[in-house]
Amino acid sequence: MTNKARAAIYARYSSDQQSAASIPDQVRLCRRLCDDHGWSVVEVFADEAMSGATHLRPEFQRMQQMAMTGGFDVLVAEGLDRLSRDQEHIAGLHKRMTYLGVTLFTKAEGEISEMHIGLGGTMSALFLRHLAQKTHRGLEGRVKAGKSAGGLSYGYRMDRQPLPDGTFTTGDRVIDEAEAAVIRRIYQDYDRGKSARTIAIALNREGVPAPRSGNGKGPGTWSFSTISGNWKRGTGILNNELYIGKLVWNRQRFVKDPETGKRQARPNPPETWITENVPHLRIIDDAQWQRVKVRQGAIRADILAARDEEAAAPRAEIGRRARHLFSGSLQCGCCGSNYIMISDSRYGCAAARNSGTCTNRKTIKRDDVETRVLCGLKDKLLHPDLIAEFIEEYHRESQKERLESLASRSDVERRLAKVLREIDAIVTAITEGMYHPSMKAKMDGLETERADLAAKLAALPAVESVPIHPGIADIYACKVADLAAALNEDGTRAEAADLLRGLVDKIILRPDPDAPNGHLIALHGELGAILSLCGNGMGKHAKARTGGAGVRQVTVVAGTGFEPVTFRL
Repeated sequence: MTNKARAAIYARYSSDQQSAASIPDQVRLCRRLCDDHGWSVVEVFADEAMSGATHLRPEFQRMQQMAMTGGFDVLVAEGLDRLSRDQEHIAGLHKRMTYLGVTLFTKAEGEISEMHIGLGGTMSALFLRHLAQKTHRGLEGRVKAGKSAGGLSYGYRMDRQPLPDGTFTTGDRVIDEAEAAVIRRIYQDYDRGKSARTIAIALNREGVPAPRSGNGKGPGTWSFSTISGNWKRGTGILNNELYIGKLVWNRQRFVKDPETGKRQARPNPPETWITENVPHLRIIDDAQWQRVKVRQGAIRADILAARDEEAAAPRAEIGRRARHLFSGSLQCGCCGSNYIMISDSRYGCAAARNSGTCTNRKTIKRDDVETRVLCGLKDKLLHPDLIAEFIEEYHRESQKERLESLASRSDVERRLAKVLREIDAIVTAITEGMYHPSMKAKMDGLETERADLAAKLAALPAVESVPIHPGIADIYACKVADLAAALNEDGTRAEAADLLRGLVDKIILRPDPDAPNGHLIALHGELGAILSLCGNGMGKHAKARTGGAGVRQVTVVAGTGFEPVTFRL
């Protein structure tokens, strides 16, 4: 590594009781390290309040993108754990940087080698595990003391009392009488035979504040799920045992999905649950609680029996695939909520049915929706003429972006050439004996500008045009015919349905008495996804769908041409 190597600095602090001041401290330390080695800092990346256990950090991802374009030669951080605390991610980063010719260097470990990756990654993973165990142990102690282990159930408020040392108590709760009255009303109405949906609609019509609606974290309205929840996980107003004076903790644990980095809930066995009696937090008496549980059990038994009769596929298959062709893609044009199956054959607005916050009570048969959407896909959105128009528009936009990129690069190159000429002029004057003290300040400014321009030039993306195969429209026409045939074959219907849902971004249904089936249907689709159908025919240009150089996915509304106009099915 030469003394003129370009360095990028990465800094991070997590949200675990750390201060934002940690970022400037890390950057200052890394700059000093770069100065000691004679490296020029070209960029600083900083992720604030982001855990090192995930690689889905904005600046961390931007840093890797800059490395892929050759933007720097060495990556500097305070320690290996600032880059990542996950063994898989830190090993992947080291492998990627080595391939790109970028050296990893930290203040704590020096130049990073395979040995550091193995030992450091293991230590970071052990640190996270021990931290989780200590946190779990601390929360268990709070629960056994009758205190909150996190979160605040509807019906309660925090009670913070001053202590002799000037601090306040934490984790203590008291009953919020206004919210407790709503809870008692819900139990009474349900005990008298009203459904959860009916109760939710009445509360919304009366403007009763819903749980968490005041802090912006909740939906702001009552719904069926708010009241009924999940009986296995103890969620929902009707399942919260805290209302009968029992604090139940450790029902579930969370594991992180290695693909998405998102946490997924997993139930714990009942023998690991921690239960403490907190009689001062009781809102509902035992008799009413038991009557509600009996009614819930009867309703649940009926639902499970009906599902058993309908279930024809294995449970794992049901869990992976949506039951119907466009499940999850239909939206209400009045309120934006999903259209859901409200019977065995009809779709309706979820907000209108479950919470009463939408006035759209119109329903439509599932078969009618699927028939009209499939016809729209085949005749409009998937029409070869639309693809041909898209290809022409793509080439126009590609050429426009290419010219803009060339202009930006030319401006930077022109300014850099001017700076270099000015530097040469000063050097020539000094060698000819015309030195003046003011030249030093002028030279320092020019050198700084030269470094900035060189870094900016290196960061500019390469200017290239990615053409689309000229025969894609013909290839695509064959694909459409194959897709339509696949929908009518039992062996490939499920796969074809998944493919169709990938082409459709959303389907908007708006009630209209003059429209077929009482609904106007607007189909929104992704042409980028449509082009991926032709992957085999595009050859090396198939990267157009996957985000290759200079290519962007284009989303339009299904219409009679390329223009984003709404097409009514």
